[in-house]
Amino acid sequence: MKMKIILAALCSAGLLTACNQTSEQTATEAASESGRPATLPAKSEQASSDEMDIETLLTVNGKPVTRTMYSLYFQDRMRNVADAKNSPEMQMSVLNELSNILIVAQDAEKSGLHERADIAASLELLKAKLLTQVAIQEHATSHKPTDEQVQQAYEAEYAGQSNTEFKARHILVKEEDEAKSLIEKLAGGADFAELAIEHSTGPTGKNGGDLGWFDPAQMVKPFADALKGMEKDKYTTTPVKTQFGWHVILLEDSRETEAPTLESVKGKILTKLQQGSLSEYMQGLRDNSTLVFNEKNAKPAAAEEQTSENPAAEAPTEEAMEATTDKEMASDQQTATDAPTSMENQAEEMKEAKE
Repeated sequence: MKMKIILAALCSAGLLTACNQTSEQTATEAASESGRPATLPAKSEQASSDEMDIETLLTVNGKPVTRTMYSLYFQDRMRNVADAKNSPEMQMSVLNELSNILIVAQDAEKSGLHERADIAASLELLKAKLLTQVAIQEHATSHKPTDEQVQQAYEAEYAGQSNTEFKARHILVKEEDEAKSLIEKLAGGADFAELAIEHSTGPTGKNGGDLGWFDPAQMVKPFADALKGMEKDKYTTTPVKTQFGWHVILLEDSRETEAPTLESVKGKILTKLQQGSLSEYMQGLRDNSTLVFNEKNAKPAAAEEQTSENPAAEAPTEEAMEATTDKEMASDQQTATDAPTSMENQAEEMKEAKE
């Protein structure tokens, strides 16, 4: 049957990691400490240099080491060796390392290690990850947004729009009664900033509750809604409740802002269009794929099979997989500003950026 499942992430920096870092380091050290000098490895008895094509640097037990393979390994070694210098000695040393690695790998295949269940699964997974990364890169390269698409997106989302920014202070407390008490003190002539310094539990309290200039979209909805109905130099006469606690808000000023220029938001538009194109590509592949869920694997292993070294991983149920929605898939592609964030931290970041 056809089912939709979430692809955990479009791709990540870890997709090119071929093996556990510690294991890779151990293998490299073993290969480089074999005692062989940094000279050309001996020719294979199975092939003479006359029989090799121009792309082959040498053969290891008859199997070619190509320039491409060597180049990839050399670049990786140069990145991971402190103060590495691209010298003839370094190049030959790396070629010997690569030869040693391939010799050990061939021996491992002879002993059947590649057929072991965990090794075979790891190799298949690494292959799938690498192909996925390359496929995504190829798709992005061949489906770049056109100037016309960028212009259309800009006009739809930004052009002709203006927005209101606010400059405000607030006092954040845990209890509604405390907020009401502070409002009574303000009505009696108390200074807002001094009350914020003394009572506010938020990080802006030490600055008199100053939030600086901000877009209301950066704030949680109840806070933003309260601001939109306020007059300049007025404070809220009833406490405003958010998930952070109870707020007393003072609106100091407001201003209209013009729509951003195309150049200032072009990068964001390109990213959004590319993500949309990639989502369509992936959704199309999933829609044309058949996934059959094995209910037997939804049950955790028996208690006696679970150990600290090999804890059982409970497989997802079919219902859980079917409950995954396109919206959840798309959430992996949203920018940080779309995710719920602390209003207080947003305000602090804005102030630091200005300074």
